Amino acid sequence: MYEDNSVPLKGQIVRIMQGRDTGQYAVVIAIVDDRFVLLADGEKRKFDRPKKKNLHHIEMMDYISPEVQNSLLETGRVTNGKLRFAITKFIGEVVTD
Repeated sequence: MYEDNSVPLKGQIVRIMQGRDTGQYAVVIAIVDDRFVLLADGEKRKFDRPKKKNLHHIEMMDYISPEVQNSLLETGRVTNGKLRFAITKFIGEVVTD
């Protein structure tokens, strides 16, 4: 489930494996340190109140949203609508296949 050499990137989609939101998808919006990331989904977890999650409690997907990544790199912020769009697009393209 978790490899030590895998480091999440901003804009990467992850699946939450532990806690109240188990099974839901979220987007990495910041990397706190080598152990924690900040996650938001644009709906329950907005950008301005992200969830701090341990890397051991998430499963990283092989999908990085270019819209979210570009917005975070250019302005340091991302709209909740873009987060919802990125997760919906990921679920539509990857999960249903």
